[in-house]
Amino acid sequence: MKMPTSEAMNEFVGKKLKKLGEKYEWLIRADVSFKLENNNYGKGNICEIELSLPGPKIFATSTKESFEAAAKETISDIEKQLKKRKAKFTTH
Repeated sequence: MKMPTSEAMNEFVGKKLKKLGEKYEWLIRADVSFKLENNNYGKGNICEIELSLPGPKIFATSTKESFEAAAKETISDIEKQLKKRKAKFTTH
């Protein structure tokens, strides 16, 4: 189930992704989605981010108790992948 996002969450994620865009100028586009998953263990707040850039896309997803926690973890995962990709760029 897709979730309507709040202005605060959009601003939070937007600021974080803008910083990444400034640090990694070769980023083309970011697609962010928030989903709510109901299961036997309670509610899962899911954040998914897919980045378009030269080469294969980068994707990360996290499920946490809150959308903010999920977004923070997903952005952290994305940043780790970007560092690895940048290391590949600089060695070629």
